[in-house]
Amino acid sequence: MSAPLSPPPGTTAGPLAVPGPASGPAPVPGPEASSLRARAARVVRTGSGLIGPRRTGHTLPADALAPMALPVGDDGVVVGVDTHGQPAVLGLSRPSPFHVVLIGGLWTAQVLALRMAGTGARIAVETGRAPSWTALAQAAGGGQQCVTLHEVGRVPPQGGSAAGPVLVVRDCGMRPPRGRVVPAPWQAVLTLLPYLSPAAPRLLEQADVVGVQRVSPQEAAATGRIMGFGQDHVAALSTLGDGVTLWCNGHDRHFVMTTPTDVESGLLGGPRRVD
Repeated sequence: MSAPLSPPPGTTAGPLAVPGPASGPAPVPGPEASSLRARAARVVRTGSGLIGPRRTGHTLPADALAPMALPVGDDGVVVGVDTHGQPAVLGLSRPSPFHVVLIGGLWTAQVLALRMAGTGARIAVETGRAPSWTALAQAAGGGQQCVTLHEVGRVPPQGGSAAGPVLVVRDCGMRPPRGRVVPAPWQAVLTLLPYLSPAAPRLLEQADVVGVQRVSPQEAAATGRIMGFGQDHVAALSTLGDGVTLWCNGHDRHFVMTTPTDVESGLLGGPRRVD
């Protein structure tokens, strides 16, 4: 074994070795050296290198900050306006798994898919009625293939990421099978149910967000029991107009009206509950 390294003469051991005093008489500093040392001492005392202009700080009283607030909501796509006329935003691109269940019409699911594609996300549609999605898949993305159609049970892994989020739309009828592609970071899943089916209770309980459009009074009562709705929400569900959705989770309830843009109207037509 080799002997441990020792510091050379004139140095001290430690994390940072610094020169020690040299042998022989110390040089006598001249006027220029004294001036440099004095300037270095002033810099050390002030705690800064370059000395710039000195100005007083800018301050505001706390009550003056409110007018400076910006009306910025959550990240996501605008799904419509709420009862107060404010934009309602649904955040589908998330760093954590996210599952949305929509009991409603194909039109609303397609508007959401089209708006997600407009944000740069990739859309994978698992459907048993591909002709209903063909026009949207061809028109979305401005020539880029950002919407792909797959048979039920044939969706390949999508590999969502922060730079390329993914929305998987499952349009698989009343009894959708368990999907091969599940919610994952940067990969949200939207499951479309045309009506309240026997599979709905399990899906609603597992969903992060639920959207409910017009249903029958019996379906409204069953949905209310699963989601814990009050009687006023239950009564409203059977009278909702086309394009109106009750978006909810464990603690929030929002009635939202989705109004199509001119481009969406030209491609998908007007709002409708039944296709």
